Parts: sequence; structure tokens; C-alpha cells
Amino acid sequence: MLEARDLTKRYGDFTALHPLNLTVRPGDIYCLLGANGAGKSTTINLFLDFIEPSGGAAFINGLAVRAHGPATKQQLAYIPENLMLYPDLTGLENLDFFCGLAGKTHLKAELLTLLHEAGLPEGFAQRRVAAYSKGMRQKVGIALAVAKDAKVLLLDEPTSGLDPKASNEFSALLLRLRERGVATLMATHDLFRARDTGTHIGIMKEGQLLESFAASSVDYNELEELYLQHMHA
Repeated sequence: MLEARDLTKRYGDFTALHPLNLTVRPGDIYCLLGANGAGKSTTINLFLDFIEPSGGAAFINGLAVRAHGPATKQQLAYIPENLMLYPDLTGLENLDFFCGLAGKTHLKAELLTLLHEAGLPEGFAQRRVAAYSKGMRQKVGIALAVAKDAKVLLLDEPTSGLDPKASNEFSALLLRLRERGVATLMATHDLFRARDTGTHIGIMKEGQLLESFAASSVDYNELEELYLQHMHA
């Protein structure tokens, strides 16, 4: 579970994130919508302990991120817009390496199965990542989340630049992780993906969470209208 309690970030006189109160429970896929500079990535980075909050606190499964950074990182997986993997290593070698960093040991056959279940095309597990498309790299990230037995998944624009087929495949993987009880927080510009995949949606603007609601409470047209109303206000 992820929880923000009055989570705030300021840079001098500029407030990048106004006090945020947010809960993402096991099995939730919470999608943060907003333009660039809305505070989405700042929120993700605070949960990752990449930056220090100016006020309030972020919690992962009851542990304060700032006080328990290493422990909370063991419980999460992070997939940014451009997942950094070692291009000269194969997908299998990358997965094995990052599992080792997380203190997880798996047999080669188990890792191959995870990559297959994540949708990596046949034969690519043994190819260098330099030959991978962006969608393939994101699938290695999903396989790592499963290999780590991550309870929390943080995503920052993970489908940006993916073609429709790859985006659909990525959404299907998120739904499978939801079935495992993973709590997912995703920053995105993709209204359709948020409505189609998310369980909850939050709309952010200028560092403030303006509205939060169940994804099932609106259809796509209603979500688009609501989003545009906030952006033009």
C-alpha cells in the first residue's frame, strides 16, 4: 500500500507539490493525470525517496520512506518512461543482475519463464537489450517486478512512445499484477489508458490534486471533458 500524508515539496518560493493526501491499496491502479509540471513525477520521486519532502511523509506498506529508504525500496519496482537496462547484456542477464541487487535468487529457467509471461517475444531473452524496442524493455521491467515479488509498482509515463499494440500489452500486464494484489501508482498523460486500466484516477494541476474518483464512475468522454475543464480553469 502507498500512502501520502500531507506530502509536500517546495523549491524556495515555488511549491511543486501542495499537501497531498492519497492512498493506493493492494490491487489498486491509481492513475495520476495532468500536464507537464502538474506534480505527477514529483509525487513518484518522493515515494522513491529520490527527493526529500518539504513537509508531510510518504509511506509504503506502513513504513515511512524517508526513515526506511532501503526497506521500502525492497518492496517496490519502478518503471520510468525510459527504463535503463544494460544494452550489452541480454534481457535474461539484465533480469538476473537486477534480481541479485534486490537480494532475489532465481534459476535461469525461472527467469526465462518470467520474461515469457511478461510477453517478451520468443528468442529475445537471449538477445542483447540494444536490439530491444521500448516495449520490450518495459516488459523486462514487469518481469523484474514479479521476480522481486514487489508489493508496490511506481510508473512514470511508462507507455509514452509505445505503439497501440505495445500499450495494450503493457496494460494487460498491469491488470495481471493487480490480480496479484500489487498497489500501482502511475503518472500518465494517457486518458484512455487511465480509464481503461485504472481503478482510480486523480487529476493534478500546478502541484495540486484537484479531484480523485473511481475510474468506473466515468466513461472516456466524461473523463476527457472533466480533464479539459480543470486544465482550462
